[in-house]
Amino acid sequence: MEQNDDKPLKAFSEVNGLKMYYEIHGKGKPLVLIHGGGSTIYTTFGRVIDELSVNHKVIAVELQAHGHTGDRGTPLSFEQDADDVAALLRNLNISKADIFGFSNGATTALQIAIRHPAVVDKVIAASAIFKLEGAPQMLWDYIRNGNLETMPPQLKEAFRAVNPDERALQTMFVRDQERMNTFKDIPDQTLASITAKN
Repeated sequence: MEQNDDKPLKAFSEVNGLKMYYEIHGKGKPLVLIHGGGSTIYTTFGRVIDELSVNHKVIAVELQAHGHTGDRGTPLSFEQDADDVAALLRNLNISKADIFGFSNGATTALQIAIRHPAVVDKVIAASAIFKLEGAPQMLWDYIRNGNLETMPPQLKEAFRAVNPDERALQTMFVRDQERMNTFKDIPDQTLASITAKN
């Protein structure tokens, strides 16, 4: 697909049995944007994507069960998300990129740097969770006891704006909740193995 200079490319790519949605904005050094849990490209990066694309070829993704991207019928994991983003970069013939993730997206960014170091130049992990004790207990309690009714309304509205299927919204919520309820620390030695710049 060709990208119009004035408009972002919006497309899907088959990655590991998943039809992943992505957008490409601007030109320059590749910069991958990975949204937070329960989010879409625009709930996480809507206010900065234009600015970032002035000097970068921004590749913004929506991960499994989020936004436009479907669900493969398996639990979410940061490792699988990392493999999916790496596969997308291969499909786009991008050999190396900077990776910018926020919240759950930041944990995915760390996993890309761990599992696919060859594709990462710099990694920017904003508000990453890599240890259970790194987040307050009230967050874990909220996640454990939460339901779709307690999900922030702005996130629900943003999801519905790009995917009006209520079943998809429920699936996304349950997948995110299950992932965080089974979260395990990333070992110190694994974090220390990251060779990407930061």
